[in-house]
Amino acid sequence: MRLDRRSLLVATGVAFLAGGRTSSAAPVAERTLGDPSAKVTVVEWFSMTCPHCAAFHLQTLPELKKRYVDTGKVRFVVRDFPTDAVALKAHVLAHCAGPDRYFAFVDALLQSQSRWASAKDPIAALKQIAKLGGLSDAQIDACLADRAMEDEVLKMRLDAQQKYDVRSTPSFLVNGKVHAGNRSPDEFAKLLDPLLR
Repeated sequence: MRLDRRSLLVATGVAFLAGGRTSSAAPVAERTLGDPSAKVTVVEWFSMTCPHCAAFHLQTLPELKKRYVDTGKVRFVVRDFPTDAVALKAHVLAHCAGPDRYFAFVDALLQSQSRWASAKDPIAALKQIAKLGGLSDAQIDACLADRAMEDEVLKMRLDAQQKYDVRSTPSFLVNGKVHAGNRSPDEFAKLLDPLLR
């Protein structure tokens, strides 16, 4: 059964956003770091407006990359799970940056999350960050009006809810089990090291 846009918005609890025509931009897909043939895959669901997600990406992930991803032991996958309408727009903007700049956009958005997420006009603040990242006004406007891309981001969230019972961010799928909440690198080591022996 194909869900329409309104059904996706209602099912995920994201408020309906008015406006916009559909335009084409970078395809929405999970993004990955590391060796595709790594022994272990970790999947993270995150929201751009989640402070715990920002803490994970800025404090924990660099250490996990050094220990596990850069050494070829773990493949790390990120999937969208917007928890509100502003997060949805931020996820869409990161995808508009394209696969090569996706992680740089995510880092920039999460580093400045406390400023844009609580701004009087968070969409205007997001646009400024996207401009600093090299997107033109026309690209940003087309991206933010792209209903098809929003639907794909929302579908990623809905899949997480339906297939894995993900309820909060960040959540991580490790060896078939979902673990909710940010963890320290050492806590991740307790999950990953036994799988790598």
